[in-house]
Amino acid sequence: MEVTGKIIVALPEVGGTSQKGNAWKKREYVLETQETYPRKVFFNFFGDRVDQFPLQVGQVVKISFDIDSREYNGRWYVECRAWKAEDPNAGMGAPAQPAYGAAPSYGPATQMPQGYAAPTGVPAPPAPDLAPNPTDDLPF
Repeated sequence: MEVTGKIIVALPEVGGTSQKGNAWKKREYVLETQETYPRKVFFNFFGDRVDQFPLQVGQVVKISFDIDSREYNGRWYVECRAWKAEDPNAGMGAPAQPAYGAAPSYGPATQMPQGYAAPTGVPAPPAPDLAPNPTDDLPF
């Protein structure tokens, strides 16, 4: 999964040693999406990815992550574990793919299906008179 937004919280790195004696570390962040109704996404980088993707508060990023759920003592816990962070404007030179649900853009018809008349030129509407009228008392 992917989400794009601005980093609003960067928590300090934490680490320790597993029961098997392996060292581990993780860094947690909160990202706020830039939509009409912004959402906050709490995620983390684990292991070597902590050093590979150092993020700063205020930075706009696109993160790729997996959602992991696990049960412990009868309760369920959900975690968003990020595995990549990148600049959302990277690769802007390539043509953008339309977003899912976006209205397709169509150019002018070059051929009409059989049985339909070819479109004729529609006259342009008259230009509005922008000269002020001294008898007009409307403010607009």
